[in-house]
Amino acid sequence: MLNLKKIMPTLAAAALLSTGSLAPASAQEMPGEGTTVQMARATWDTGWFHAEIYKQLLEELGYTVEGPTTLDNPPFYQAVSQGDVDLWVNGWFPLHNTYRSTFESGAEVVGAVAEGGALEGYLVDKASVEEFDIQTLDDFKRDEVKEAFDRNGDGKADLVACPPGWGCEVNIEHHLDAYELRDHVNPIKAGYSASMADAIAAYENGESIFFYTWTPNWTVNELAPGEDVMWIEVPRVDLPEEMADLEDAATLDGVEGCVDDPCTLGFPANDIVPVVNSAFLDENPAVRALLEAASIPLPDIYSQNAAMQEGDDNIEQQAANWIEENRDTVDGWLDKAREAAS
Repeated sequence: MLNLKKIMPTLAAAALLSTGSLAPASAQEMPGEGTTVQMARATWDTGWFHAEIYKQLLEELGYTVEGPTTLDNPPFYQAVSQGDVDLWVNGWFPLHNTYRSTFESGAEVVGAVAEGGALEGYLVDKASVEEFDIQTLDDFKRDEVKEAFDRNGDGKADLVACPPGWGCEVNIEHHLDAYELRDHVNPIKAGYSASMADAIAAYENGESIFFYTWTPNWTVNELAPGEDVMWIEVPRVDLPEEMADLEDAATLDGVEGCVDDPCTLGFPANDIVPVVNSAFLDENPAVRALLEAASIPLPDIYSQNAAMQEGDDNIEQQAANWIEENRDTVDGWLDKAREAAS
């Protein structure tokens, strides 16, 4: 005799599958299964932590992620517009507005890793600010100031600037012309981390230092604004043409460690955002939903950047730890992605 008690559940499940009422678990949980994502990341290592978090989230959705491949800004924005790479999460806007004409025909900004908290500007060691009464970039036209910051003997103040190809290089070069600083300031464009390590060593030896930085960045953990260094101002806001409508955003209230408040940093506050190939997004609604939902708190990026500078460079493990520490929030993002794909 048939044992109906045993076979009825099996028959019921089969019936549900045949009518589509019960989808396979793998299709629900892994909408990216069978799809490979070509991912990129920026050349600045302070952006690698959140790139790795997003990579691992995509993998939790079943995607195979190739990379991330490290690219400078110009080749990335060209590649993402053409579909040679699918995305990165290292867009900085409005700083990267200069690349919009390159990528907007085939790619777009989706969501935000961090909104509004990414600052840029120029800093000087606090002792020199007080000794020479340095308030703005114009003070670097004074002979005694140039002499104090001239580390290579060329008669100009040395500024740790940005390597070629970085978005900040465009702005700094614009400032050197706009404020007539070419004869007074020498921008150092070598590798940023190495140049900053050299500047920190000079500071520890009691020398004057002058550098550009951004946040989040390990530099502001090593040299705390208001304690070790001070943000200085630009003489007036003067932005590149593609950012000219953002003049009001280049003066900010409450910048800790600035020589004045409000502080005319000369750079608008930035959003850190994903930039993604549009055709890829159309084919992968789960990715769009994930990017629209996810974000990383700036203090967490600060903390990782500081740990990395102190020698903990296992970014994959740091990202995995962050995901597990924020599992409830992360699962909410992943659920939204899975719902979008269903």
